[in-house]
Amino acid sequence: MNSPRRKELLLHPNGEHEHAFAPIAPPQPQAFMVENVPSQEYPDEEKTGLTAYQDARELVRLVQCPQCSRPYSAPVTLPCGHTVCRGCLPPPTTRANISYPNTPDRLLGISCPLSSCRAEHAAAECSIDVTLSKLMELIEIEVAKHIQLIQDAPMLLEEILQWDDSLPMQEQEKVDMKGASKVLYGGRLASTYTMASMGDLRRGSEVAYKALAGAVDIYQDLDNALLERLRDVAQKELDCLVCYNMMLDPTTTSCGHTFCRRCLVRVMDHSSICPMCRKGLHTPASLQNKPGNAILNALLDGLCPDLVAARQRAVDAEEQGGDDELDTPLFVCTLSLPTMPTFLHVFEPRYRLMMRRCVEGNRQFGMVMYNRTSTPQGDMGSTQFLEYGTLLEIVNLELLRDGRSFVETRGIGRFKIRAHGMLDGYHVGRVERVEDVSLAEEGALEQSETSMAKEFAERYQQDNPDLPLPIDAAINQLSTQELLDNCMTFVRSMRDASAPWLSARIVSVYGEPPADPAVFPYWFASVVPIAEEEKYALLKTTRVRERLKIVYSWIRRIRGQRCANILQMTLGNALFNMALAVRR
Repeated sequence: MNSPRRKELLLHPNGEHEHAFAPIAPPQPQAFMVENVPSQEYPDEEKTGLTAYQDARELVRLVQCPQCSRPYSAPVTLPCGHTVCRGCLPPPTTRANISYPNTPDRLLGISCPLSSCRAEHAAAECSIDVTLSKLMELIEIEVAKHIQLIQDAPMLLEEILQWDDSLPMQEQEKVDMKGASKVLYGGRLASTYTMASMGDLRRGSEVAYKALAGAVDIYQDLDNALLERLRDVAQKELDCLVCYNMMLDPTTTSCGHTFCRRCLVRVMDHSSICPMCRKGLHTPASLQNKPGNAILNALLDGLCPDLVAARQRAVDAEEQGGDDELDTPLFVCTLSLPTMPTFLHVFEPRYRLMMRRCVEGNRQFGMVMYNRTSTPQGDMGSTQFLEYGTLLEIVNLELLRDGRSFVETRGIGRFKIRAHGMLDGYHVGRVERVEDVSLAEEGALEQSETSMAKEFAERYQQDNPDLPLPIDAAINQLSTQELLDNCMTFVRSMRDASAPWLSARIVSVYGEPPADPAVFPYWFASVVPIAEEEKYALLKTTRVRERLKIVYSWIRRIRGQRCANILQMTLGNALFNMALAVRR
């Protein structure tokens, strides 16, 4: 052993002139009103693309804000996936019962203005969508050029409002059942966009079109020419700045930059900053539970579905067959923790080979603990090692003459083993990353837990005024920041008491106690003398708050043991003094 160190619109049936209004049937039985906006979700099977003449209304609807119904202006794509104009966002308010992270921009919240959502987001995550904002500027320019050149194709547009009986009466009374009516130029597509820009076309409304001059072919040609230019603009603007290909499943970061989801996942596998602005991204590297940019996805599917399909096929071919590889070497030895150093003395031949290969490769391997109790490990059953581990990166390796080596490593992430095998005597595995939930989820969980605990405490104390509050309820009342403050206070008191596990030598190796609540539990577990099996629980948690509660429980136990020891020593001294007095 080594030791540790929708959609159908007007097409006149005779295919010639339009001499009457022909209203368009809504895409679904559901009808939309001014404040009941359609969902920004678009089915994956809709891959035929939108046409300029038949689908003019649907194309313009894609770029209308669900709040003000105008084309997006300074659009903000929220973490919930909805996009609205910045001017349509409510002012930020102080978030209640949220303490982590303890920064001003995260202690302020902005609620999603859509009535179907109302999710609260940290102000720091509500930035202008840079890609969509630039695209909207280019669309505005192209439409303006088109209209300026075409002034001989007038068309009458009449808005058809859609009634929704589910709305309250006061909301229904707001609707003018006649709707707006405009004579505009440039074909269906340009005139529909212009009507929306004037604020006379609600996002949930349909449009009836009537050509006032010329044949249908003229209008169709105008629409096709404009749509072709818009396609060119979109294809150029919607290139990912990581892979330099057209975006596939565009995903927008909290700082407002957009990349392919796959590219962003790959970047965040080794970095937690935006590839464009270098701002920190506080989201799981796998982008778990993070929605894609629905507007950009819908525009790509509507404008160039063939290119999207070809891009998807290329990616699928590239990744085919790579998911089942056992590509992570596993060192079965001790407990290692993320961000913390682990020192190894490697002398077994199999691990010498493993270390040489790691140094020649990406310098990474997994550290897992022995399964001393032969407890079944999930789908793997009973294995020699535990299923959760820490990915280590070699910082320094000192090779000795006899082949042994001293290896300094640092934890860079956690994983769960999904499959394993043997390679030249040592274990290898297929692993999946274990990540913390996003800061938005962490904040919502803290808010919910502390609020419920405080309500319980009030009821409990009213019913049981003479009894102490249960331990779990007392802990759950504490904010994440308060949990950290309590832990830091304990560490300071132990240092003042010259606890040996906080000696200068140990602190020089593991550093001073970190003020980051996400890192502190790993530091504490590295220095405190408790069983590794207890510390192992930290590898399985995905919440910062949960890890702090585990550490807090250890601290309570240590305090209890110290009190018991002090009491025992006091009693012993008292008995000794009594014995001396009797002898005298």
